[in-house]
Amino acid sequence: MRTRGVLEIACNSAASAFAAAAGGADRLELCSDLAAGGTTPPAGMLAVVRRRVQVPIHVLVRPRAGDFVYDAEALEVMLAEIAQCRRIGCEGIVTGALDADGSVDAQACAALVAAAGPLPVTFHRAFDQVNDRAAALERIIALGFRRVLSSGGQPTALQGAAVLAVDVARARGRVAMMAGAGITAATIAEVARRSGCHELHASASVWRPQRAAANVAMLPGLDPGHRETDAARVAALRAALDSR
Repeated sequence: MRTRGVLEIACNSAASAFAAAAGGADRLELCSDLAAGGTTPPAGMLAVVRRRVQVPIHVLVRPRAGDFVYDAEALEVMLAEIAQCRRIGCEGIVTGALDADGSVDAQACAALVAAAGPLPVTFHRAFDQVNDRAAALERIIALGFRRVLSSGGQPTALQGAAVLAVDVARARGRVAMMAGAGITAATIAEVARRSGCHELHASASVWRPQRAAANVAMLPGLDPGHRETDAARVAALRAALDSR
């Protein structure tokens, strides 16, 4: 009998988290600024979602957009954010750090995993920027990470499915490989089949246009709308993953 796939939804707001839970997500990854690849969400959002949602919550700990090479000050912020997640009662952490040469920053990552304590830690898509996937995977496993989120180094997980399949074989069950990037209801089953990944990650978002009648021309750079997780899209992902 086929094991039911795990569906994780990236949520950039409390409204997105509520929609993901309603649509049937198995786990939520809370974050901000998805357009930049995601950053740490605000504490208020975490507190509200934790209070109102029963689905397990993993929190992205990434202090800024850009590369994944962090100085001592950024690492201090990350450790404080992990402590906050533990106080709120979140079920997991999503984070990672690289050295300037593209290898996994073992010292920083060891500190991050230690700060998480009993919480499982996912190494995020910084993995798609490493200089040696095989060596990086071994280091990630040795550091105690529980899963790795990856697109196989490609723009979408479907394009990177063959690379992910190699990662799954290398991991040999020592760490979970989770496929993510560009996954839709039309592709999720194929990504799971080709990659061998049991866990799949998506945002299931739709564009929500601005509702206020503000004069956006007076506010240069203001985005007149936002993307938000849609419960129907989550339900479609869930159905497609279950029917494979």
